[in-house]
Amino acid sequence: MTSLDTDSPDSQPGSFNEAPVKDLFAGGMAMPKTIPVPSSLLEPDPRLAHRVRLRRRFMEGGAAAMPDCELLELILFRALPRGDVKPLAKRLLHRFGDLNRVMAAPADQLADVQGVGQAVIENLKIMEATGHRMVRSKVIEQPVLSSWDTLLGYLRTALSHQVTERFRVLYLDRRNVLIADEELAEGTVDHVPVYPREVVKRALALNASGLILVHNHPSGDAAPSKANVSMTYAIRDAAQVLGIALHDHLIIGKATEVSFRAESLL
Repeated sequence: MTSLDTDSPDSQPGSFNEAPVKDLFAGGMAMPKTIPVPSSLLEPDPRLAHRVRLRRRFMEGGAAAMPDCELLELILFRALPRGDVKPLAKRLLHRFGDLNRVMAAPADQLADVQGVGQAVIENLKIMEATGHRMVRSKVIEQPVLSSWDTLLGYLRTALSHQVTERFRVLYLDRRNVLIADEELAEGTVDHVPVYPREVVKRALALNASGLILVHNHPSGDAAPSKANVSMTYAIRDAAQVLGIALHDHLIIGKATEVSFRAESLL
């Protein structure tokens, strides 16, 4: 049986049975003065530096200090933690026009853009939903007829950048407080099917006393069509029979809106 030599220096605690470093270079081999370090550890990745700069500028100057492309980059950072996202941000803006339209774009159209995957789509849709929720909180359960500008701001945010027609109904109680805002139909780029019976049926279910009809024109032109006018009158007549008032019908364009009541169409 081999015995343990407790007097051997190689067996002392902490020596790990290793020879001194100077012995490794015995026999003429020169000991290096420095240990080489990869250049990647000495020089920061320029893409990382760009991300740091953008984040710092946003925190110091806010959104006003940044164009749409850079704000979109900040959003894309969360979905794509590595790589240069500026080319993707530019492709998205070129495809859809501006930041609002990028976030409002349907998921299938976003997926057609090179470099857009599920993570990018999810982040854009989360940002869109968050923005809508924040603006909606300013009008829901509020007397909307006395805060008209706030209501218009909410509707512009929700509808002016949509690429298909959407029909919404705002249901009001007896004090003209907004008790529900519901999208009842989505159509194509220039048509949305609306059924007056469904509008009134939902008003009865909510015990609503008043309505405001809202839809958007993706073309950007908010002028009402003949079909818009006839549909509005059909809903007005059906609601009137049940004692429900139609206060207005708003058409939201890209940069403006039309009120049927302001235009003396109601």
